[in-house]
Amino acid sequence: MTLGLFAVISVNAQKVKNVIVMIPDGCSIAAVSTARWTQWNNDPAKEHLNIDPYLCGTVRTTCSNAPIGDSAPTTSCYMTGYLGLAGWVSTYPTANPKNDIYPLDASKEYQPLTTVLEAAKQLYGKSTGLVFTCEFPHATPADCSSHSYNRKKYEWIAPQQAHNDINVVIGGGTNYLSDESERYLREKGWGVFRDNIEGMRRFEGNNMWSLFCSGSMPYELDRDSQKYPSLAEMTDIAISKLNTDEDGFFLMVEGSQVDYAAHNNDPASLVAEFLAFDEACKVALDFAKRDGNTAVVIVPDHGNSGLSIGRRDLGNYAGTPMDGLFGNLKNYHASCEKIARELNAAPFEEVQDIFRKWCGFTLKDREMDALKNNLEYVNSPIAKEDRKPVREYNFQLSRMVAQFMTDRTGLAFTTNGHTGEDVFLAAYHPDQSKRPYGMLTNVELNHYLCSLLGIDHSRLDELTARNFVPHTEVFDGMKYEIRPGKQVTKSKVTDPVLVVKGSKATLTINPFTNQVKVGRKTVDLNSVIVYVDKNNTFYVPRQLREMCE
Repeated sequence: MTLGLFAVISVNAQKVKNVIVMIPDGCSIAAVSTARWTQWNNDPAKEHLNIDPYLCGTVRTTCSNAPIGDSAPTTSCYMTGYLGLAGWVSTYPTANPKNDIYPLDASKEYQPLTTVLEAAKQLYGKSTGLVFTCEFPHATPADCSSHSYNRKKYEWIAPQQAHNDINVVIGGGTNYLSDESERYLREKGWGVFRDNIEGMRRFEGNNMWSLFCSGSMPYELDRDSQKYPSLAEMTDIAISKLNTDEDGFFLMVEGSQVDYAAHNNDPASLVAEFLAFDEACKVALDFAKRDGNTAVVIVPDHGNSGLSIGRRDLGNYAGTPMDGLFGNLKNYHASCEKIARELNAAPFEEVQDIFRKWCGFTLKDREMDALKNNLEYVNSPIAKEDRKPVREYNFQLSRMVAQFMTDRTGLAFTTNGHTGEDVFLAAYHPDQSKRPYGMLTNVELNHYLCSLLGIDHSRLDELTARNFVPHTEVFDGMKYEIRPGKQVTKSKVTDPVLVVKGSKATLTINPFTNQVKVGRKTVDLNSVIVYVDKNNTFYVPRQLREMCE
């Protein structure tokens, strides 16, 4: 592939001690503009966002075979330098010659790909961290620290993340940290906290997992600050712990629910989530400027929702003042999801009170009719079988609430899905002349991240060739077998096990961890082991042959 101008940027990028990558998931440039305008409209002293002085270009994000991506392949590309298929997490894609953006090597299909986070740890002994507001096995944090052709296979992804020895993990998803993973972390000396904000704050150790909520954390508009930390606080805690490592650190911070709000077409939550992310960026940027040896790269993984400032029915759009476009957003104090939950929990007679409380308006007759005919509305006075959804509001309940909110602004959405426009790029480097400028591809952005670590992208390939080798190659000529998983319940089967009988010892290899048994002894590896059922292959480090031969 052609790198063009980026080749010069890559060569000139100066190595730094610490790298912080900030990702507002699913964030279009229009979302940034809306957040900036809304902030300014609400407070005349705040005309600029914290990221504004560091905006320097755009990035084209894409799947391996389509221009519009989802979070799995897009951040995977930032982390590995390879385009991926929708839903694939840091794994080499299957080829689709008719549609592939760049030619692919069919011999590498399903190959786990080493990430920048893994390289920072393995090559330089740097500490690593992940901060986010979704559940931890969700696509973006998973892209940094695990490998799977199916982003929904949390049972494959979560144990890899625990066994990848990430020093600091703060975010959502208590339900996905298994007893085995928690036991492993505690035995290795990690502090583990579940829904314990004070425990997280008081913990004096440097290695920590702190998780909140069974899945994702609350939207910023709905967040109880007594129970749940802000993204800015989580970022600050992560940096303070990682910065104790003399070798430096790599940290990824995700504003996860910018994407969720965009999917919901919820304008108030979209603004609140981005502004919360912008505050986290300030924490990272302030640290970088004090430290003098830290680079910060701020970039969304893809666009979402087709947000527009202005819409067809606005009338005199050039004569619509700032408050006419954004003014009502300051009256919205809850997410559309919270309002929908309250509507379903309260009697029908309280509908207008709920909207008055959280949005500062009451429903018009047409809107009230749409609500009563919504199939998800539990307390409608109309029997479900008699409801006739109103065409322009024929959405799920939370999405309908979001439409009521949007209608009172000058905004519009074209979709509740992802979009393919370029995303913004902002960056800070101790030597600002070493920032990336112009339009980069997502592949080129990975090369820039590699250069910040002082490595060429080929070093990622070398690590992949060392750590993720098909077991058929590593144990060629030796006796081995893959023992199928056992049926535990009607719906659950354990993972298969690879058993290798060598002249020196027998290896028992379980997938999705960094541990193998050499005879009766458990040995910790520096990389996780991945099993792919599609080709019935374990991807293991080359060094395993030496352990048993």
